[in-house]
Amino acid sequence: MELKKADKVNLEKRSSIFFEIGLVVAISLILIAFEWTSSGFKENEYDTNQAEQAEQEIIPITRQEKPKPKPPEPPKVTEILQIVKNDVNLQDELQLNDLEADINTEVKEIDYEVADESDDAGSEIFFIVEDMPSFQGKGVDAFRTWVAKRLKYPEIAAENGISGRVYVQFVVEPNGVVDNVKVVRGVDPALDAEAIRVVKSSPKWKPGKQRGKAVRVAYTIPIVFVLQ
Repeated sequence: MELKKADKVNLEKRSSIFFEIGLVVAISLILIAFEWTSSGFKENEYDTNQAEQAEQEIIPITRQEKPKPKPPEPPKVTEILQIVKNDVNLQDELQLNDLEADINTEVKEIDYEVADESDDAGSEIFFIVEDMPSFQGKGVDAFRTWVAKRLKYPEIAAENGISGRVYVQFVVEPNGVVDNVKVVRGVDPALDAEAIRVVKSSPKWKPGKQRGKAVRVAYTIPIVFVLQ
């Protein structure tokens, strides 16, 4: 004997109705979801447009106006002018003497003392002149050779092994005599003294000339002391 379900309890007959209801609910949920996402995108697009517009706003450049310079003040008048009537006698009157001279006018001569330039030229020491002094018809190199041949090595310096270069300065006077001999940079007292001795024993030079006049000319030469 077969069992039969009652029509109220049998759900298979209503399955198509439930399927349609579920399909409608699913479609409605999908549509709601699309509308929700589309509205969200519109809000974001609106926000981005606002941001772009804010970035594209141009900021006006303002310049600070420079203050206008003040006009120069009028010059102050220190002299006061007094206005008087025509009948008032002025005490401060300018008196002009007659400066015109005639044939009978006497002219006084005034003698002025002129300094003697020859004394200044004689005392001044030159280092370079138009015509440099010459030693025995040659230059200063010939004098250095002459000095080197007449040097005598001091025994004290030779015993102590002292050698070096002594710089001596001297002046060739207008008469050709060598004067004012001194050591500019020395090495040892014995070597310095020997260098001064030989330079002082120099014969006369031909003096140097500046503008055709004999003048004082200074020289500085090195004197080398070498042990052999």
